[in-house]
Amino acid sequence: QVTLVESGGGSVQPGGSLRLSCVASGILFAIYPMGWYRQAPGKERELVARISNSGVTDYADSVKGRFTISRVNARATLYLQMNSLKPEDTAVYYCNRLPSSLAWGQGTQVTVSS
Repeated sequence: QVTLVESGGGSVQPGGSLRLSCVASGILFAIYPMGWYRQAPGKERELVARISNSGVTDYADSVKGRFTISRVNARATLYLQMNSLKPEDTAVYYCNRLPSSLAWGQGTQVTVSS
């Protein structure tokens, strides 16, 4: 059974930082590109960061320079380091395989507010 479990979200003030984690099981994690998505209330889910199986990264313009995606294949774990957080980063964050998604996990809530 394939599962994706996200964690690390929370409530922070603008300018704060969080580190999200995603543990994958039931897949050959190391061979797949992976991505972090987010979905804000009333908006569609969007891809904010992706990483190839070899570690090449790419970011949405809205998070470039503030977020860093990384992976540890031996632990089947994906990370998202989020710095200089803004209120518009408030959303539920999900990880998933690229390009074809697996079943979505429960996500982790990130709230940025003063």
